[in-house]
Amino acid sequence: MGNIQEKIGAFLPEAIFEEGQYLTVSVPADKVNALCRFLHDDKDLQFDNLVSLIGMDWGETLGVVYYLNSTKYNHWVILKVETSDKENPLLYTVSDIWKNAELNEREVYDFFGIRFINHPDMRHLFLREDWVGYPFRKDYDANPEINPIPTENESCSVDTVSLREDAEGRIIEEKRKVFQDNDYIVNIGPQHPATHGVLRFQTALDGETIKKIDVHCGYIHRGIEKMWESMTYPQTLHLTDRLDYLSAHNNRHALCMCIEEAMQLEVPQRAIYIRTMMDELMRLSSHLLFFATMCMDLGALTAFFYGFREREKILDIFEDTCGARMTMNYNVIGGVIADIHPDFQRKVKEFIKEMPARLKEYHEVFSGNVIAQNRLKGVGFLSREDAINYGVTGPSGRGSGWACDVRKRSPYAAYDKVQFDEVLYNEGDSYARYMVRMKEIEQSLHILEQLVDNIPEGDYLAKTKPIIKVPEGRYFKEVEAARGAFGIYLESRGDKFPYRLKVNSPGFNLVGAVDHMTRGSKIADLIAIGGSLDYVVPDIDR
Repeated sequence: MGNIQEKIGAFLPEAIFEEGQYLTVSVPADKVNALCRFLHDDKDLQFDNLVSLIGMDWGETLGVVYYLNSTKYNHWVILKVETSDKENPLLYTVSDIWKNAELNEREVYDFFGIRFINHPDMRHLFLREDWVGYPFRKDYDANPEINPIPTENESCSVDTVSLREDAEGRIIEEKRKVFQDNDYIVNIGPQHPATHGVLRFQTALDGETIKKIDVHCGYIHRGIEKMWESMTYPQTLHLTDRLDYLSAHNNRHALCMCIEEAMQLEVPQRAIYIRTMMDELMRLSSHLLFFATMCMDLGALTAFFYGFREREKILDIFEDTCGARMTMNYNVIGGVIADIHPDFQRKVKEFIKEMPARLKEYHEVFSGNVIAQNRLKGVGFLSREDAINYGVTGPSGRGSGWACDVRKRSPYAAYDKVQFDEVLYNEGDSYARYMVRMKEIEQSLHILEQLVDNIPEGDYLAKTKPIIKVPEGRYFKEVEAARGAFGIYLESRGDKFPYRLKVNSPGFNLVGAVDHMTRGSKIADLIAIGGSLDYVVPDIDR
C-alpha cells in the first residue's frame, strides 16, 4: 500500500489519502482520467481491472467511487471523485481505459444525473429517455405529482449523445445515430426464450451477419438499491435472494460477510462450514440449470430434462433445511437462521456419489455431439485481455484463461481449508465457457466431499444486538457466485440503515460484452453466445 501511495502522490501531488479497508484516494474531478490511465499503464501497479463503479450522493456533492484491482499483483485501491454542481454534474469518463465503465457510467447517469465527458453514448440505460428526475438522489421525491411517471408509449431513441471537450476546454454536445439509416434492425427480446428473461437486443444485420447490438435493460428494474436505504440491516438480506436467484445463497453470503466484517463480528465455525457447503450446492444447482437451458437453446431437449433431473435433488436438500427451493432466506447476520436438517449430510453424500455417472451421460448426449461442437467451438471469441477489460468474471472469464476465482484470489468462508482446482480454458469461445462449468461441477463435488463429514459442532449463529448498526465507513466484499464475482459496496453513517448499498452484479458486465463478442457472427450464434454467458436478468436489472 505504501508503494501505491508514493507513486500516486508523485504523479498527483494534490491527491488526498485515507486509510481503511483499502487505500482511498480523493481525486480532483478534472484529474481522474489521467490518474486512472497512469494506474492502468504503470508496470509496477497495473490496475487493469475496474471492479466496481459506484454513483454517490453525499448531500452537498455528487460523485463516483471506483474500486480498482490488479490481476497481476492482486492489490487494490479506491478512487473517490466528486462535484458540487448538482444542476449540471459533469465528470470525465474512464470508459476509454476500461470498457465495462461504459454501461456502469450510463447507470450512474440514470440514477444520479451525472454525465461523463468523452463517454461515447450518454443515453439512459435502465430508465426511459423521458423519465423526470434521478431516483437515487437523496432529495428525489417519488410523488407522481412532482415527478410524474411516463405512461405514454416511448419509441427508442434513434440518437446517442456524447459530450466532448474541445481544444479550448469547452464542452460540446454531439449527436449521432445509434444505427445507420440503411441498417436492417431486428429485436431479440424482450419476450424471447433465449434471452432468459426480459432483456432486449436491438440487432443490426447484414443478411444473417450481426453488425451491431444495442442492449436495452431495465424491464424488471425494481429499485432494490434505493429500497435498501430505508431498511434495517436484517431487512436488507431478503432482497439478495431475488437478484441472481440462481446464486441466492452466495449473494446473501456476500452481504452478510460485508456487514459482519464491518461490525468485526466473529461467525461460529459451524456456520462458516454450512455456508460454504450451501454456496457449492447453489453453484451446482446453477450450473445444472445452465446445462439444461443452454442445451435447449440449441435444440437438445433430452439434455434439458437431464439437467433438471439432478437439480431437483439439490432443491430437495435446500427445502429440507431452509423450507424453500428458490429464495431460501438462510444466511443471516452472524451465521445461519437454522441448523442443517438431520438428513442433510446423508443426502449430500448420496448426491456426490451419483453425480459423476450423470456427468458422463451429459458428455455423451451433448458435449461430444458434433452438432453441439459445431455450434459452440470458435463462436463468440473473447480474449483474456478483453475479458479483463469488460470485467467478465466467473466461468466466462475463466473460459478465456483469466484466473479470476474469488475463492482463490481472496479466500473467504472455509475455502482456505479445502483443496480444489481453478478450472481454466484458453480457447475463449462458447465451448470453453461451457466446459468450464462442466468441470466446475466436478470441483464443487470435491469441495463438498471434503466438508460433509467435517462440519464442526457448536453454535450456528452468533449473538447480535437487537438493533444492528454498522460503524461509519465504506466497506466492500466479494464472493464467487455462479456467474462470477458478486460484490457488495456498503457506505455507512453509523445508523441502523445503510447510507448506500450497491450491488456489483456479474451479469451486468456479461451483457455489456455481448456487442463486442457477437459482431461478425451469425444471428443464430447470438443464441449460443448468450447461452454460454449464462446471465440472469434480475441480476442485471436489480
